[in-house]
Amino acid sequence: MKILIVSDTHGRDEKLEAAVAVEQPFDYLIHCGDVEGREFFIEALAECPCTIVAGNNDFFSDLPREDEIVLEGHKIMVTHGHNYGVSMDLYGISEEVAARECEMVCFGHTHKPVIEKKNGVLVINPGSLSFPRQEGRQPSYAVMELHEGEEPEVEIRFL
Repeated sequence: MKILIVSDTHGRDEKLEAAVAVEQPFDYLIHCGDVEGREFFIEALAECPCTIVAGNNDFFSDLPREDEIVLEGHKIMVTHGHNYGVSMDLYGISEEVAARECEMVCFGHTHKPVIEKKNGVLVINPGSLSFPRQEGRQPSYAVMELHEGEEPEVEIRFL
């Protein structure tokens, strides 16, 4: 199963459309928040099942603050991350994910891509397609391959 993971698009769809075009076909889309009212557009663009959560800029949104999903037997927590202090470190979010017995978390908020193991949890931040903040400031997203009984394969990609 191929999963496209994005975050922090902030209502600017051009680079999201480019990432979708490059990565199609994929089986699932995860958006880690700050869609700014574009959730219906994103679901239509993806043409596949989606999990979209609210970020700190998704005011008056009906999107859930976080979600737990199971794909190919892997339990994944999806959140924006701002409620777990991800701008400071990944300890709080990895502890919460481990307590929920999830094996990985997809989050955003920092606009900086990260893939690492923390406290036994796979921590994935795809960065931002609209306002990247890492060195070089390239728009980024993540692609994950998931198969039942196998370790996830995750890669940060840049436009």
